[in-house]
Amino acid sequence: MATGKYSRVDGRKSSSYCSIATIVVFVIFCLVGIWMFMSSSIVPVKNSEFLSMETGNEVKQTLSKSDSKQFDDTSGDLSGAETRDDGSSQSSKELGITNEDNLLDNLVVESNNEEKESQNSAEKNLEENHANESFDEKTESESGQKMVDEDDGKDRETNSRDRESNLETGEAENEGGEMKNKLHTESEESSGENGSESVESGKNYGVDGTADKLKHVGKEANLTEEKNGKNQDEHLELSADHNIVESKENNQASNEILPAGAQSEILTETTTQNGAWSTQAVESQNEKKSQQSSTSSKNNDHHWKLCKSTAGPDYIPCLDNWQVIRKLPSTMHYEHRERHCPDEAPTCLVPLPEGYKRSVKWPKSRDKIWYYNVPHTKLAEVKGHQNWVKVTGEYLTFPGGGTQFVNGALHYINFIQESVPEIAWGKRTRVVLDVGCGVASFGGYLFERNVLAMSFAPKDEHEAQVQFALERGIPAILNVMGTKRLPFPSSVFDLVHCARCRVPWHVEGRALKMLAFGKLLLLMAEMSRLTKSMCWELVVVKKDKLNNVGAAIYRKPTSNDCYNKRSRNAPPLCEESDDPNAAWDVPLQACMHKVPVDSTKRGSLWPAQWPERLEKPPYWLNSQVGVYGKAAQSDLTADYSHWKKVVSQSYLSGMGIDWSSVRNVMDTKAIYGGFAAALKDLKVWVMNVVPIDSPDTLPIIYERGLFGMYHDWCESFNTYPRTYDVVHADHLFSSIKKRCKLVAVIAEVDRILRPEGKLIIRDNLETISEVESMAKSLQWEIRMIYSKDNEGLLCVRKTFWRPTEEEPIKSAIV
Repeated sequence: MATGKYSRVDGRKSSSYCSIATIVVFVIFCLVGIWMFMSSSIVPVKNSEFLSMETGNEVKQTLSKSDSKQFDDTSGDLSGAETRDDGSSQSSKELGITNEDNLLDNLVVESNNEEKESQNSAEKNLEENHANESFDEKTESESGQKMVDEDDGKDRETNSRDRESNLETGEAENEGGEMKNKLHTESEESSGENGSESVESGKNYGVDGTADKLKHVGKEANLTEEKNGKNQDEHLELSADHNIVESKENNQASNEILPAGAQSEILTETTTQNGAWSTQAVESQNEKKSQQSSTSSKNNDHHWKLCKSTAGPDYIPCLDNWQVIRKLPSTMHYEHRERHCPDEAPTCLVPLPEGYKRSVKWPKSRDKIWYYNVPHTKLAEVKGHQNWVKVTGEYLTFPGGGTQFVNGALHYINFIQESVPEIAWGKRTRVVLDVGCGVASFGGYLFERNVLAMSFAPKDEHEAQVQFALERGIPAILNVMGTKRLPFPSSVFDLVHCARCRVPWHVEGRALKMLAFGKLLLLMAEMSRLTKSMCWELVVVKKDKLNNVGAAIYRKPTSNDCYNKRSRNAPPLCEESDDPNAAWDVPLQACMHKVPVDSTKRGSLWPAQWPERLEKPPYWLNSQVGVYGKAAQSDLTADYSHWKKVVSQSYLSGMGIDWSSVRNVMDTKAIYGGFAAALKDLKVWVMNVVPIDSPDTLPIIYERGLFGMYHDWCESFNTYPRTYDVVHADHLFSSIKKRCKLVAVIAEVDRILRPEGKLIIRDNLETISEVESMAKSLQWEIRMIYSKDNEGLLCVRKTFWRPTEEEPIKSAIV
């Protein structure tokens, strides 16, 4: 109809009346068209404090064919040149901008005006929107009078202006640096929450493929550009599948340095580049990666079940293997208390005790814990009169006593210091081994003297004694003086303590087994015959009048003179071929190792005093090459500097972790102990684990005044469930999955971690993706993901979620 009126005006002669009517109608239609054109809802892009964006698929639909020329990348590669209308091309580097930098200047909003949609095709609407975005108000008013046949000219002018705008914006944004890496930090939920937020399965980790995610904001879908100057302080609010918001714990900022790799190199974190759209090439590559990640996630999905065992919530796979224990030929050497791991590591989850709640914070936890977290009362009944533990309402309380120090551990600690002043707690004596520790009150109160005590006891009739210790926030492991060496190097402890530790020193050479580990031995009984034949010097025998107990303190020899003068080689010296540091699953032998006398050998000199020994490289590293290829001393110094930077600038402020609620920490692949050393000023302790297939650096860790043990992560760790607040895994999973199933290792981490505990993973992106997928299937919260090159950093938080379906563990059922 309109076409007919137009054609009559242009080509036919008629009566004056019809001509006038036709002209009137034509003018009316022109006015209506101008009014509709001027009233279309064009929202110019302006700087704004927050950036709200549509999802990627919705925004793609707003791009017209003419705009595709502007963002076209004919090479199909991220680094290719951008094609201009005139056929010339310049790389993004030449322009001083990135593909992402070009984009927000060209954002437009699709008009929702139904009248306009009915009059114009979708293609013309999009072209007009793009054209109007580049014009000022004067241009908009003039463009309403242009004829339809001038659209081609408008498109060329629009594209030219867009490029100029992009250049200006890109130059301004480049002053702030390119922000291409992603940082996702979720807010921490309140205590006891049993759910976890789902995160998008199509997450891209690559740097080149990183693009700003887009958010749909209501029906109006207004798009505004974030101020360039605030991209260091504020996160984009993302909601493709869920909202990821800033962590609110301790008002932590997001502009910290996030590390990657076990090397000294640190990745510098940059927030997502503000004001960036993606080219079609980038969008296509991102989608491919997203689909691959989604496929990988589906392949790695795991159906979890609850472990059904006799031990229930206290299940320890390598100590509850009743199939093997029942078949042992003898138990007289405590074989039934040693490790007997199942042939296949379990992949089920240990249930929670009924009524379990978040652990009491340190230092209050030293004196009381929740009863329902460790619901065992046998020790309170048997040892309550010795002030080990008492039941007090909904708590288990610990008065600080023990078999030998009923009146408190602090008095006992002071008594030892007075007996042998050279002990010098917290200076000369830093690392202690407490044998048969009970509930570890001795080690718990040694923290006040800057001393670390590695406490250990078996899983025996003294119900849950090590579990009590760990719940209190005191270092402890499950172990026994049986038929195998303890998982420590030789001669690394400054003092070994045994207060009624129930070890029959006179049988099977057990004194030899213990005395190899330390320089001083503190016993509650005198063993003059045995120690004299071993050349150990009795330093002092003294009685504690308050507790009415005596203490005998012995010193290990500093030379081999006594050994050479012995009339009888009993106990015998070990063969020269016997390695005293070989400790993993090695049978004990009733022999002694000679004392190293070469001043360049470890053990010939006492370590520096604490805290100097933490930073001072050991004297015996002079001629060795370090783990990372440098001279060992330089290697250690660089490693310490690396971890101090990582911890201070990232871990303490960028993970959403409330470190005031963290006490028990485990580093699953410790190397030099740099991570633990960097945490020295916090009220935490770190169990440094050196995997058996990693370089044997555990002696260095002890020399620095820290402690740890050897372990094979294809097997379960000698600890109770729910005993660590933070587990740190630096390139552990990528190496361990070559030998055993990763899903079993993740199940073990779940067993070790307390609900609401954090797992921090640094590894390659393939492994990060696998662990993230498993964490989602465990209903864990993805707190933060960061990636650069092929390295990634992932922080997840365990929740209270447990599956309902059970899986019977035949080896663990009595």
